[in-house]
Parts: sequence; C-alpha cells; structure tokens
Amino acid sequence: MAATGAKAATSAIEVRSIDWVPEDERHGKVWQQGPFWFLGNFQFFTLALGFTGPLVGLSLLWSFVAGALGILFGTVFMALHATQGPRLGLPQMIQSRAQFGYRGAIVVLFGSLFTFMAFNVVDQLLIAAGVEGIFGWNSTAVAIVATAVGALLAVFGHDWLHRAFRILLYISVPVFLLLTIGVLTGNAGKTTAAPGLGFNFVGFMVMFTVAAGYNITYAPYVSDYSRYLPRNTPRGPLIASVFFGASGSPLWLIPLGAYLASRLGAIDPLVALRDAGDAFFKPLGTIAAIMSVLALVATMGINGYSAMLSVVTGIDCFKKVEPTARIRVVTIVVLAAVWCGAAFAFSTNALTALSNSLILMLYLLVPWTAINLVDFFLVRHGAYSVMDIFKSDGIYGAWSARGLVTYFVSIASMLPFIVLLAPSEGTSPYTGFLATKLNGVDYSAIVGLLVASVLYFLLARTRDQSSEAGAIQRSEQQLGVLTAAEAAGHERGIPMEEAPTPERGVPDPEETPDQPHGGGSV
Repeated sequence: MAATGAKAATSAIEVRSIDWVPEDERHGKVWQQGPFWFLGNFQFFTLALGFTGPLVGLSLLWSFVAGALGILFGTVFMALHATQGPRLGLPQMIQSRAQFGYRGAIVVLFGSLFTFMAFNVVDQLLIAAGVEGIFGWNSTAVAIVATAVGALLAVFGHDWLHRAFRILLYISVPVFLLLTIGVLTGNAGKTTAAPGLGFNFVGFMVMFTVAAGYNITYAPYVSDYSRYLPRNTPRGPLIASVFFGASGSPLWLIPLGAYLASRLGAIDPLVALRDAGDAFFKPLGTIAAIMSVLALVATMGINGYSAMLSVVTGIDCFKKVEPTARIRVVTIVVLAAVWCGAAFAFSTNALTALSNSLILMLYLLVPWTAINLVDFFLVRHGAYSVMDIFKSDGIYGAWSARGLVTYFVSIASMLPFIVLLAPSEGTSPYTGFLATKLNGVDYSAIVGLLVASVLYFLLARTRDQSSEAGAIQRSEQQLGVLTAAEAAGHERGIPMEEAPTPERGVPDPEETPDQPHGGGSV
C-alpha cells in the first residue's frame, strides 16, 4: 500500500528512504536546520578534535586559529549541498547518479558508506572509553547500549532525529555555557600551558586539514535531512542556517578541547570534560559529560540513517529495491552489528583513529563534493530529471564517464600530496613524494578540489542539453510539480530555479503515473 501524505506524517517509523518526497509531505522548516547541525557537532567528538592541535605541537591559540579556518573552509562545501534536498526531494547520495550514472554511483557510495561507518566506529570508541573512565562501567556493555540507541533513532528516521537533536540541544547549551565561564575565569582546573607548544607549519596544516575534513565529511548527509523542506525554499537562508549551525559548535568546542589538552594535560576528552566542569562546581562536569555522550549517541543515529540510505541506494543500482520500512530496519540492524563489531576489533588509540579516519574520509569525499556542487550550481543549475535518476537507461546513463573519470583522476592527483599522520605516535604511515618535498605538509584536499572542479566542468560541456531539457520537463509533469509558467520557461531555455514558482499542490502519489519508488509500505 502506497504511503499518503497523512500517513507519512503520522507514522511512528518514517515511511520513505531513497524515494522522492512529494510536496504534500514536505513539512520541514529552514530554522530547524541550524539547531540540527549545531547539535550534530555539539559533543565530545568535537572536543576530541580540539586535542589534535596540542598533539601536533600547537599552542592553544594556534590550535584555535587552524581549527577555526579549517571548519569555516569545510562548512562552506557542506552547507551548499543543503539546497539540493528541497530542490530534488531526494537523499544526498542518490543524486550522484546524475554525475556518475545509475550504476556508476556505486563508486562514490563506497566512500560515503566508509564515512558513515568510520564515524560510528570512532564514536563508539570514544563513548566506551570515556564512560568507563568516568563511571567505571564496562566498556563493552556501554558500546552495545550506545549502538542500540543510535540504531533505534535511525530506524524511527528523519522526524525523530530532528526532534531528539532539538531536545538535547536545549538542555546541553546552558550546561556548556557554565563550563565555558569556568574556563574563561580560570576556575576549571590547571591553567599552565604544556611545555613545547607553539607554532609549526606542519602541525598547523594537520589541524587545518582535520578540521576541514570534519564538516566536509558531513556533505554526504546534508540533503538527507533537508529533503522534507518545501521545493521553493529560498537558497540563501537555508545555506546560512546550515553553515552557522554546523560551524558554530566546532568554533566553540575545538578551542575548549585544545584548552583541556594543553592546559590540563588531558588525554581522554570525556574524562577531561568531567574534571574541568567539576573543578568549577559539582556536578557540572558529570552533567556535561552525560549530555555530551547522549549527543554523540544521537549523532550515531544520523550516521546509521545515512549509511542505510547509501546501502539501499547501492543495492538499487543493480537490483530494483522497493523502499519499504522493512528493508530500512533490516539494513540498519545489520549496519549496527558491523560498526559495533568493528569498534571491538579496533585496537588503535581513539584519538589516532579520529585523526586518520577524518583524513581518509576527506581524501574520498573531496572529489565527490566538488563534482556534485559544480554539476548542481554551474552545469545543470539545479535542473534534473528525478524520474531518470531512477532509470538505468535514463538520460544519465548506467555509467557516466564524465563523473567517473574525473573522480579517479582527482584521487590520483591527490596521492602525491597526501600525508597520513598518527599524532599520538609521532609517525607518518604514508607521505606522498611531493608532500615530502613540501616539508611534509598535506595539500591534497586543495589539489583534489581544483582538479575535480575544473576537469568535471570541462567534460560536462559535452552533455546533450536538449535531450536533458525534454526529459526534465517530462519528469516534472509526471511528478506534478511543473507549472505552465515553468514549462514555458524550459522551452525558452530558462533554468528551472529562475522560472516562476507560484504555490501549487501535488497530487496524491498513488495517482501520479510512474512515480519513482512511489511510497514504501510499512
């Protein structure tokens, strides 16, 4: 039975997964994006990120400067992806079929799935070690409970994730404000700077790269949580809401983490958070630690949810999937078992795992984000045939040489500039030959962005624009979202986002012919 708008709005478990969201089910608000992404970074994973600066020899000031510049740089790319959700009504990674082909998208889906799972493995390591350090609880039991709660949030889906994040945010912010006051007034414990910390360019670039990767690696998530916004949502306010939300909490917590590492000599971020807060007044630190754990568990939920979307999309590339609630639940349960088992098998220090996993994610996702954004903003100007995204023989093809060639060439161009660094061990498992000549500084992200952007833009000039225009018009008419004014604009060659967009209703999905994956059954 296909899901109606009313049913989707009232169902406890979200009905949709990789399918298109009709206009009558679009109930999101732009302002909700800010708190959602603020809370997504408002936990001790971000504090742990702040520990990276002192670990590579940076002072508190230079840790903050490098971290802030990296966060602002990375968040620009992340926030731009937010506009794709309302425009297309699709999860983020399934949109990649337009650049890589119906089956070719499987290449970048591996990168996104690695990102989601790596985050949850590191999250689980941080939670288990931190809670054991504070309360002495069994780390295995803590890890299993955290995984179960995160998976449950992912099962209930979009609305419940937004709701949980807002509740946790309202409780957490006053607690961290008090903790910050304690730090600024010198009442949060030892304040003497650790010896040997200052400025070194290699350390600065490591901190910048890790911080930039932190929010760039959120790019594959963004449309997953903005696709329920109305189709005519203004771009500017949406980008601003995501940008300030996603960058605001790291700009707050990264220097706090660097303070805990450089002034308190802390090793475990959660234990340090508890100690600093309790030094100000008890039980502030314990409360802050508990709230930070809960926020990180909720973040595991969004990682699990987006990982599920990547897996289902990947399967659908080769075998048509009916996106029912059943397949969502089964996929999330399997993924939870995998990330939980991987964390148990992981023997590396959690902070080392954090740094290297972020850098690896950055290498995989930088070419994808450049290709995706250039295609959306500069090549196709937001105009896509949603119907063809769900067809192996549609206008985007099964395998798109333009996107695939650009992706692999970009990866290859980055390899000579890569530096994998394990800060806590002071070793470099891999350094590219050009990075060696550049004093061990990692410029790979900048190289990858430039190569992917320019090469894809040049290759995309060969696409058949007239065929695409006709397919887009047919798709919009089939989905019931194309007005007569927009149709006329298409015929005159006006990009979709520039055509008039008056208010209009969307017919019931059951009455829409050939609707892509038209509503899963529960």
